Amino acid sequence: MTQQIPHASPNTPDETEPRLSGVRNFRDVGGLPTIDGRRVRSGVLFRSGHLAHATEEDAAFLATLGLHTIFDFRNAADIRVEGPDIALPGVRNVNIPLTDPAEGAEFWSMVFHGDIEQLRAELSDGQAAGRMIASYRTMVTTRTAEHARVLAALADDSVPALMHCAAGKDRAGLSIAITLLAVGVTPEAIEADYLASAAAHRRYKVRRHSDSAEAMSPEVLELIGPLFDARASYLAAAFEAIETTWGDTERYLTEGLGLTPALRGRLRERLLTD
Repeated sequence: MTQQIPHASPNTPDETEPRLSGVRNFRDVGGLPTIDGRRVRSGVLFRSGHLAHATEEDAAFLATLGLHTIFDFRNAADIRVEGPDIALPGVRNVNIPLTDPAEGAEFWSMVFHGDIEQLRAELSDGQAAGRMIASYRTMVTTRTAEHARVLAALADDSVPALMHCAAGKDRAGLSIAITLLAVGVTPEAIEADYLASAAAHRRYKVRRHSDSAEAMSPEVLELIGPLFDARASYLAAAFEAIETTWGDTERYLTEGLGLTPALRGRLRERLLTD
């Protein structure tokens, strides 16, 4: 039996926000302010959950965006479960996994299929949130080559671009945050865009496969909830890891990601208003 986690928040979407039936967490990142008074252009950088379940209507809408590249940050295990992205005519699909397929496979199987005792053992007493914090730190410190590749592609010819993972909040959320950091978006705006993934209408449709009567009990929802939340503490952990590893953001961008002045200039030209 498949049971779906209900939305816990009454948040409702903005009337101007596109409503896609088979794609969660879709939005244009345009409009965010930079430290020097510019803004991210509308229509050049989008984010979402995976596109594997996009309907014909969703595909028709996405086709109107003039996308050049779709960056899919899922790993092979995710794609086996959810399916590959739909193909959009004339759009390049680039898969850049930000997590190892074998990493956490047993853990996530427990999340979706485990009984209450297993969930308590693995997720109670802050363990779930702690796992997410550790994951963000790992992604920012060990996936520099992947993030550098994305920035170089955006600066070259890959916009308009859509970035996504499974839910569009962790791997895509961090990649969007790093991109915004590279072009000088204010820290407050970066955090606000990240936290927008917590809205009820954007949340990933998590399904637990179990015949147990307690499969969707309040305790289960409380235990697994931190894994599917967008929390300021998760993003803060990534930025703290940058400070710890590189000393400051600028060294991370230049030494960790190879962001030269010329590359940054091209990136800002493509993504920001004049």
